[in-house]
Amino acid sequence: MFKTIDDLEPEQRLLVRLDLNAPVEDGAVQDNRRFARHAETLQELLEDGHSVAALAHQGRPGRDTFVSLDQHADILADHLDRDVAFVADTFGEDALAAIDGLEGGDVLVLENARMCDEELPEEEPDVKADTEFVQTLAPEFDAYVNDAYSAAHRSHASLVGFPRVMDAYAGRVMETEYTANSAIQEREFDGPVTMALGGTKAEDLIPVIESVEDVDRFCLGGIVGELFLRAAGHDVGYDVDGTDFFDDQWDDQRETIERILSEYEDSLYLATDLAYEGENDERAETDVEGLEKETSYLDVGSDTAETYADLVRESEAVFVKGALGVFEDERFADGTVTVLEAIAETDCFSVVGGGDTSRAIEMYGLEEDDFGHVSIAGGAYVRAPTGEPLVAVEALEDANE
Repeated sequence: MFKTIDDLEPEQRLLVRLDLNAPVEDGAVQDNRRFARHAETLQELLEDGHSVAALAHQGRPGRDTFVSLDQHADILADHLDRDVAFVADTFGEDALAAIDGLEGGDVLVLENARMCDEELPEEEPDVKADTEFVQTLAPEFDAYVNDAYSAAHRSHASLVGFPRVMDAYAGRVMETEYTANSAIQEREFDGPVTMALGGTKAEDLIPVIESVEDVDRFCLGGIVGELFLRAAGHDVGYDVDGTDFFDDQWDDQRETIERILSEYEDSLYLATDLAYEGENDERAETDVEGLEKETSYLDVGSDTAETYADLVRESEAVFVKGALGVFEDERFADGTVTVLEAIAETDCFSVVGGGDTSRAIEMYGLEEDDFGHVSIAGGAYVRAPTGEPLVAVEALEDANE
């Protein structure tokens, strides 16, 4: 097991890896649950007299979301209610000078780690540890803290390189996310276990159905749900009106989807009705039987939502990965919100996560305390139930050997 920040001596200079990756709208970085969660870790560290330099990433090169972290520092400052410095450098002279000036209680945000050429390629931890990036920064700190569970499936320098060359610890987000998201593998449940799978990336979700042995039923929606409906013989699950969600994924995953549908038929629950934008831009619904797809379907229908909610109410544990519809538009939030409301009113163990899905809880007035755990992780959250190793978690564990 990895060491946590409980094992740290006080008043040290710490390099802390956060995941502040956030939506960017018209160049403006949007505050989200990740800032609040990581601020709690930082606040605890600051109360113990540590000084902190934070490493994080935003977007990928070539995308509109690939921006500086200067706005992230301002958002963190609001959450911490204290000044947070920013330096437009990661491990050059300006960064080293700013780090050298840190005193107890100070917080500094370094520039976007993905602006370093040595950060992104997926390579072995020993290779990452030998980069100039890691070798330059590591001697400036007493210890490294990884709080970026949501990026723990990435073998990037800032995630796996530092634990090879310095004392390494898990932050509170890393610790709590790992514990909650591994529950399917590590806990035994006496009653039914249900998983709701949705969102846009079928290739991420299909391995979950095959790999997780302790889930009794899978409630499917979103893109993955429509692809399985196509495999079941319904006239849906392909692109219309200029969309590009379905056909490529169908071509890549068709054989796997058809095999899983055959082998796991008793465990799979597919939508019986779907919602779309009808006349006067209002929500309309249609049964899938006899359907000929002429428009995009943006949510599961009301009957499907209630069926899924009933399954949730009789479950001992419920896991949610991805939205069942386009919940950002309140017309098509019924599927996602109905399932979330059923979880909230049920005394079951629950984990809700996957990209921005957890945002629906706040958007529609639900209380986070009514859920066992609300995850801020995406890719790492998908991998945890399957038992697939998380390379950054392994790096922390190896550092403790």
